[in-house]
Amino acid sequence: MKALTFTAAFCLSASCLAESTEPAKTQVYFGDTHLHTSYSFDAFLNNNFSADPDTAYRWAKGQPVIHPYNRARVQINTPLDFLVVSDHAEMLGVMRAIREDTIEWEDIGWYDSLKRWWAVRLLNNALDDDLGRAFFGRFLPKSAAVVGGDPVADVHNNIGSVAIFGDTTGTSKDAWLDIIDAAEKYNEPGVFTSLLGWEWSSLPTGANLHRIVVTPDGGDKASQYIPYGSDQSQYPEDLWQWLEDTEASTDSRFISIPHNSNISKGYMFGETTVKGEAITADYARTRMQWEPITEVTQIKGDSETHPGFSPEDEFADFETYDYYIQTSKSKTPVSLGDYIRPALKRGLAIEQKVGANPYKFGFIGSTDAHSGLSSPEEGNFWGKMAKDSTPETKAPTLGNPTGADGWDMSASGLAAVWATENNREAIYAAFKRKETYATTGPRMRVQLFAGWDFPAKAESSENFAAIGYQHGVPMGGDLTANPSAAAPKFMVRAVKGPLDANLDRVQMVKGWVDASGEQHEMVYNIVWSGDRVLDANGKLPAVGNTVDLKSARYTNSIGQAEFATKWSDPDFDPAQLAFYYARVLQIPTPRNGLFDSLALRWDEPPKGPKTIQERAYTSPVWYTP
Repeated sequence: MKALTFTAAFCLSASCLAESTEPAKTQVYFGDTHLHTSYSFDAFLNNNFSADPDTAYRWAKGQPVIHPYNRARVQINTPLDFLVVSDHAEMLGVMRAIREDTIEWEDIGWYDSLKRWWAVRLLNNALDDDLGRAFFGRFLPKSAAVVGGDPVADVHNNIGSVAIFGDTTGTSKDAWLDIIDAAEKYNEPGVFTSLLGWEWSSLPTGANLHRIVVTPDGGDKASQYIPYGSDQSQYPEDLWQWLEDTEASTDSRFISIPHNSNISKGYMFGETTVKGEAITADYARTRMQWEPITEVTQIKGDSETHPGFSPEDEFADFETYDYYIQTSKSKTPVSLGDYIRPALKRGLAIEQKVGANPYKFGFIGSTDAHSGLSSPEEGNFWGKMAKDSTPETKAPTLGNPTGADGWDMSASGLAAVWATENNREAIYAAFKRKETYATTGPRMRVQLFAGWDFPAKAESSENFAAIGYQHGVPMGGDLTANPSAAAPKFMVRAVKGPLDANLDRVQMVKGWVDASGEQHEMVYNIVWSGDRVLDANGKLPAVGNTVDLKSARYTNSIGQAEFATKWSDPDFDPAQLAFYYARVLQIPTPRNGLFDSLALRWDEPPKGPKTIQERAYTSPVWYTP
């Protein structure tokens, strides 16, 4: 297919976008809402002793920094536009303060003081012997005694381990003020945006319920509270209540971003609440008030869908992560509640019953790196944990309680937002209206509009964005019934990142519920590179693979640099609730494990594929009859 010239809204630099006279209302910005530094207890126990918030922001802005484990000079290939340092609220800054002997202990009884002294000694000995990862295992939960019940109420759920050192509120407050100071120091509206946030790390019986909390407000408001952690409550509803109360008392604003639903044991997007209670319209509206977007891809796997739930989707088995964060290495069968696409369908079914959708969220990607370095580039990947950063230390022989190691991880992902400006207010507004998308790392630029009628050849117009906003809704938006229209129309444009691989195809993913409440899905190939032809089942031959497995290099001799298309749903039923999102696939490129195995002179990586087909997921558009 012939390559197209893109409008100013899709030129390859922010400066080009800013200087354009194109009447587009938004520009695309790339960032990370999920990054841990040495202030997170698990990051510190996994050998990140030095990459603090200051380091994280310098890296994100493109400056060279020292890696916290291997001490090499490292630098991101392309700077980020925004970053959230999101350290765990639980024991925030405590491990670092203990190691540096700067912590001020509370006055407790002699017996508890003895236990604390012994725990501190064990910690320091473990760090001295490079066994911090093994010490980390002391904080991991056991698997549930009663599968499918309330995990917080389960007899195996024990959050007492986070209180092993007693009350450390003062230390956490000091750490939070340090994080605030770093964010304020590096925030540069129009150039780079630092957003304040933290992680609420609920993990009852190994069911990942984690959320990233983000605020667009500055240090004047953030210094009035201490981040709310799962040591205060492991129920999401209690987090949302704290956010509501704190908004009222400090005039702050928040959103909560779920992540790693793929290892939630079905609880993230369940048919009931975590407590096992029925989902009501009030619950659904409350959840969507606080959680407008969800992280769909990151280092610990991809959460879009699973081949067991999308058997007709040839790209469903992508970066499937096989480990829970618990002491047991076994993983029970995955649940529908673990994945995004089944959750979107389940949300429609719930809406059909109660009148509100609890899973009507947009998409972002982020890294969850614990090295202080947001590195979603496969060829420039510095590990989830600091010690994963060198080929010889990706698979530790000791202290690996979950079974996962660096070979299981891919360099993912990125949060992309269509915002009016690069500042806190505009980016937060994009989060709230869900005009966001996820990539697994590349800087592909994707824009989606849905409407009932677009002008002829609008998809190839220089005014693509302006036409899209005028005649439709962007990703994250809603379409209501239009009796005069036969079916909704969609305009999609995608362009590869300037340093990235060519694109393979664009797909439209549709989910819907019929009158009986049965859930359905379909993946349509809507535009692709080359002269390939769809078969009778709508399948497309593979694009090919140019990766040289002996050098970890590839060529852009296949694929296409950009796509623009208009598509109409051929199976539309105006009586059915539905959602649509675009998935953009790159041609295959080398995965980080291939680089490292070649460096070690190994025949192949011990885990994971040699190549990866990177992708982007736009936030959905929802149709309501």
